[in-house]
Amino acid sequence: MTNKEFIAQLAEKAEMSANEAQKLVRTAFNAITDELEEGESVTYNGLGTFEVRKRLERIMKNPTTGKRMLVPPKLVVNFKPYSALKEILK
Repeated sequence: MTNKEFIAQLAEKAEMSANEAQKLVRTAFNAITDELEEGESVTYNGLGTFEVRKRLERIMKNPTTGKRMLVPPKLVVNFKPYSALKEILK
């Protein structure tokens, strides 16, 4: 599903215009992003939890050249779905 399809479906189900639905989605994602930037996790009941995790530095091998490289540590966003959501998808 593309972003455009998602917005259209949301607008239809919520009985609002596509522009209003787009604004709603942007606002929700901006709120999630703001919390993640502050180091907080975001839990949405029935869906799951978004959180920031630190990925440690590691050594990887370049598959083309075979040279070993050090990959520096970085922060990544992790999503853990609720078990109820996992059951629905089975």
